[in-house]
Amino acid sequence: MSNIELTIERMGHGGVGIGTASDGRVVFVGSTYPGDRVQAQITKDKKSFIAAEVESVIEPSHYRTQSRCPAVAAGAGCCDFASLDPAHEAQLKREVFHDQLQRIGKFAPHELPEVTIKELEPTRGWRTRVRFGVDENGRAGLRKKNSHELVTDQVCSQLVSGLADGIVGTDARSFRPGAELIVAMDSTGTRHVVESRKSGRGKRTEKVEKVLEGSSTVTETVDGQTFTFPVTAFWQAHSRAPQAYCAIIGEWLQSIATAGAGIGWDLYGGVGLFIPTIARALQPQDPSTSTIHSVDTSAAALAKTQPALRELSVQMHKKQVEKAVGDLETPDVVVLDPPRKGAGSAVVDEVAQAGPSKVVHIGCDPATCARDLRSWVDNGYTVDKLTLVNAFPGTHHFEILALLEKQETSQ
Repeated sequence: MSNIELTIERMGHGGVGIGTASDGRVVFVGSTYPGDRVQAQITKDKKSFIAAEVESVIEPSHYRTQSRCPAVAAGAGCCDFASLDPAHEAQLKREVFHDQLQRIGKFAPHELPEVTIKELEPTRGWRTRVRFGVDENGRAGLRKKNSHELVTDQVCSQLVSGLADGIVGTDARSFRPGAELIVAMDSTGTRHVVESRKSGRGKRTEKVEKVLEGSSTVTETVDGQTFTFPVTAFWQAHSRAPQAYCAIIGEWLQSIATAGAGIGWDLYGGVGLFIPTIARALQPQDPSTSTIHSVDTSAAALAKTQPALRELSVQMHKKQVEKAVGDLETPDVVVLDPPRKGAGSAVVDEVAQAGPSKVVHIGCDPATCARDLRSWVDNGYTVDKLTLVNAFPGTHHFEILALLEKQETSQ
């Protein structure tokens, strides 16, 4: 069979709707929501499941509304939740996370605290940095869904005002065919446009080949602290995310203050966004007396000493986390923000063995986050708080912040 008609029953990980075929097989349908009755084109027909793409919506669910992104309407793969009513978005994402906690993490509902939701405004025009491809005609744009082709005449609704002006659209300038453009609007309102080469799948481009506008160094201010770093280094995409994450971490760690100097670990630390927050938590009166070890492999992120960190005691380690943690001073507290693949059991095991009293784990993928949380619990930690931050409105992506506390062992 090439087509299938079915009703979507629930939302799955990765932004796909899930239904059931007449023969009982699970069907994954992109661009659908629970309650949608759809006609779908089968793209993969396996013994245990079917994958499909929606051809038409026969009867829309109450989740569905008119698409909010012109780039998606033209085929771009950016806002896969563009047609989802924003009023239901965060709750639907929480249901996806609950499902992963049960299926991947093997958690029973009573084992975990309530997952609270933190919405970030704005829900459109929030993205401060983006990467564009350039086609053979020199026109820049976002890639189409599951394709190397580009949408060059429509601008994504995620982007902050002015980010794509003169770069994407019918009046855009031309660029070197085959290049990748990295574009960022920093806290000063300066736009930076640099040219690089397209990176391989799962890899991050860090080499700037040509500066086209602004400079190759961005300036960001969070909590009155200034960070300057290469435009290619990682920084949260949503304009409000850095402040929101620091506020949550600071609140959760405020009772951690140590009698002595205090030791903190900032793993997968990037440019060091969370270091001032960790230092203040350890020593509220004099953060400079605590020591923070920050670990990351990014040359761009660790390229220079940040203005925000100059008065603090910080040791930067350019290593893979799994190779560094065994050599660090015993921590009182750890914050880790691993990439989409998660930290993994080996890293969790090593950090847990060091025995920090509190850990803040940030996960950007619900499946790997659920797996990592199970590893923490297996290592003697309890999940004390869970917050879902809707940091990528209009897309299926979200982030989870988890507070883990070491269980007291009985004598």
